[in-house]
Amino acid sequence: MKKTITPGPTPATCDPEALYAKAERYIQHMGTYDSDEWEYALWSSLALEFLARAALANISPALLAETDRSWSSLYHALGFTPLEEKFSPKSIAITEVFKRLSAILPEFTKEHESFGVVHTGRRNAELHSGELAFDGVKGSSWQPRFYQTCDVLLTSMGTTMADFLGEDEAKVARKLIDAAADDSAKAVKGDVEAHRKVWEGKPAEERSTLQAQAKVWATRQSGHRVDCPSCASTALVIGEPVAPPTQKLDDGEIIETQEYLPNQFECVSCGLKISGLSRLAAIGLSDRYKKTQVYDAAEYYAPEDDWSGYEEDNNER
Repeated sequence: MKKTITPGPTPATCDPEALYAKAERYIQHMGTYDSDEWEYALWSSLALEFLARAALANISPALLAETDRSWSSLYHALGFTPLEEKFSPKSIAITEVFKRLSAILPEFTKEHESFGVVHTGRRNAELHSGELAFDGVKGSSWQPRFYQTCDVLLTSMGTTMADFLGEDEAKVARKLIDAAADDSAKAVKGDVEAHRKVWEGKPAEERSTLQAQAKVWATRQSGHRVDCPSCASTALVIGEPVAPPTQKLDDGEIIETQEYLPNQFECVSCGLKISGLSRLAAIGLSDRYKKTQVYDAAEYYAPEDDWSGYEEDNNER
């Protein structure tokens, strides 16, 4: 049977390659912010929407077309040119995108769907209301699920997190996913509660003295200061670098910052010690932190002395 009307290329509005490229663009822009900034979370939500749309369009571009009022958008998604006056293609809402993905992809669970709806919902509140939807939202509360959701979507399209995020961020993402999935790590909550009971049993004067000592101790040690989950004293997390250091020049000084992922916690006030990212994640202490160092620009860029490896010549008589 002869076809008298043939479709053209898939339009960019629902082309999986174009949608994926846009998701990549947004995820790269996300990477220009620190992981604890609200802009980091905002751009992640934009990237997630277009990654989800790309995954659905990769199954069929027609699945993105809005068909409630007319069939023109579906006709357009199939590569045809509608004759409708003032035609403007319409796509389904992102909540419907997640709903369809959970019905089509076995690995895309209801938990992924729920996270996608909540995360992009915050984005809508941020962009379309006076609400500061991402302010005060800790990265540890959304990043593991975000990366897990991205991983499922990327796998469905035959690509990887390293392709999407870059090698360094993909390694961090995998650690966060594994830590969140470690149910055995939740036993650390018992340790926290046990230390809290012992702490509360101490006299108020002793607790005050210990907290003061802990504050002094934390300022003299290398690490990132946090509040102890057992006694609320100043404590420290320490970790390993997860990105190369970055430098910027400011008023004659070089400010160097580097991002770390924590893997150890210590509080000298109540004695609580925790090792392992998964155990820290279970009690909300897995957020990445930054280490900042300041150098004099002249010394930082000064060429190394060729004679620096030799001892001083003291042959004077």
